[in-house]
Amino acid sequence: MEALYLLIPLSVVVVFIALWVYFTASDSGQFDDLVGPGLRVLQDDDTPPQPAPGEPHP
Repeated sequence: MEALYLLIPLSVVVVFIALWVYFTASDSGQFDDLVGPGLRVLQDDDTPPQPAPGEPHP
């Protein structure tokens, strides 16, 4: 029973810290674009650019 006197306030402090971290990240724009970075990885083109017509080939 005495352990609850320590564990309940400790868990409340941990919840408030987690909420503070979440809202700080949300205010700084961390969650603004969740889809864009994943799509940029899929659309990455690693092929070398083709020379324009009339330009010499390196």
